[in-house]
Amino acid sequence: MLVKTFGSAVYGIDAVTISIEVNVTLGTSTFMVGLPDNAVKESMLRVESAIKSNGFFMPRTKVIVSLAPADIRKTGSAFDLPIAIGILAATDQLINLSSMDNFVLMGELGLNGSIQPIKGALPIAITTRNQGFKGLVLPSPNANEAAVVNGLAVYGVQHLTEVVRLMEQPATVQPVVVNARDIFLQAQQQDEPDFSDVKGQEHIKRALEIAAAGGHNAILIGPPGSGKTMLAKRLPSILPPLSLEEALETTRIHSVAGKLPAHSSLINKRPFRSPHHTISHMAMAGGGSIPQPGEISLAHNGVLFLDELPEFNRTVLEVMRQPMEERKLTISRARLALDFPASFMLIASMNPCPCGYFNHPDKDCSCPPGAVMKYLNRVSGPLLDRIDLQVEVTPVAYTDLQAHHQQETSLTVRGRVMNARLAQEKRFSGLDGIYSNAQMNNQLLKDVCQLDNSSRQLLKTAMEKLHLSARAYERILKVSRTIADLSGRSNILPEHLAEAIQYRSLDRDNWGV
Repeated sequence: MLVKTFGSAVYGIDAVTISIEVNVTLGTSTFMVGLPDNAVKESMLRVESAIKSNGFFMPRTKVIVSLAPADIRKTGSAFDLPIAIGILAATDQLINLSSMDNFVLMGELGLNGSIQPIKGALPIAITTRNQGFKGLVLPSPNANEAAVVNGLAVYGVQHLTEVVRLMEQPATVQPVVVNARDIFLQAQQQDEPDFSDVKGQEHIKRALEIAAAGGHNAILIGPPGSGKTMLAKRLPSILPPLSLEEALETTRIHSVAGKLPAHSSLINKRPFRSPHHTISHMAMAGGGSIPQPGEISLAHNGVLFLDELPEFNRTVLEVMRQPMEERKLTISRARLALDFPASFMLIASMNPCPCGYFNHPDKDCSCPPGAVMKYLNRVSGPLLDRIDLQVEVTPVAYTDLQAHHQQETSLTVRGRVMNARLAQEKRFSGLDGIYSNAQMNNQLLKDVCQLDNSSRQLLKTAMEKLHLSARAYERILKVSRTIADLSGRSNILPEHLAEAIQYRSLDRDNWGV
């Protein structure tokens, strides 16, 4: 007998519906076609054990399992459940076959019939709804994640026998109900590291506020123990909260990568990814025979923090150049090319030299001549060119550590950041793909960052006296535009330019000499 069930396969951050046809006929042996990988081929052993363990029988005749479309490679163990239900239906062990056309089934089977969690539940649910299916059956730990999709009945199951009951008597089983908006709003009230925890370092807090307001990348340069990492970890607390649309997109990426916490339904805080410097370029960018998201995409709508930047392999750093410009990452393979979103803020930190004490106010640098520039040159010029704010961090003074006055909270800073972002949203409302000052191209820079005579003279003097490089010019204009937005000004004033100029430490010709 020939029957058809439906599953789903995830490619990139989207899913494709897969038809699983099972035919039990005369003959011997089991055949599986449709480009299955080893994990899919091994499913027949898991399926047989699960079927027998629950009082059903496995046919000893010829069994053909076809996964269509046949030209797309199928990976993973989540096809166990639709294959098992297909075999039970093809051998007349299921009575109500009409209900199978209404459901997409996904889940890995244990040998006793238990159902294990899967990856990519959210994109699978979105595709299932868009293609007109009435319901999605998947493991219970993934049910809340999939149930945020409106207009789709999601059934969380723990055992093969529950699925058999659902197929035969669908009206007796209740779907999982989740209010995505309520969950999203509740999660916004959760505590997170706050700027008020940081003593002193007002100059660095100001630089990070500017970075958050304009979507600028930043690098913090200073000796060990000066608070670079502590400040960077608090950056998400001053960024505008995720919108529901951003939360859903971020959740899709983490779901596909298998990084979503158990029983979670939404990523509702901006991601903060901090990979170790031993990471490979494939782990950073993503990859595999069926490409999976890397750290660059996992930081989408959030912050990618690279601590000790010069210690990263140069190849790892270079793969970030294109995503930082285009806000997406394309991974190509022989049979397919997948796009992963990659709109993130890069925050990097580094010591100024190998010993860490170059330009330290109290300790002497022990590095030999030329070591500072050699250390800095581990980071390529094109990558530094994409970093708008270069900030020198000095050690925290003892008086600041002992101060008892109330520090400014992240909530207060976030209010100013959101006001600046609203001004940029209005400014770029008619432009596709540009949402912040950091994304401005050359033409927009000319239109938006016009200077008066005194401002032009100040910038000219700074370029000549400080020996700033040509690449610093555009970055100074972008940052000064953000500073003006934070001040509520429609025009860039000389004081805005002056503040922006001080954030170009590494562009000075004599830095590190």
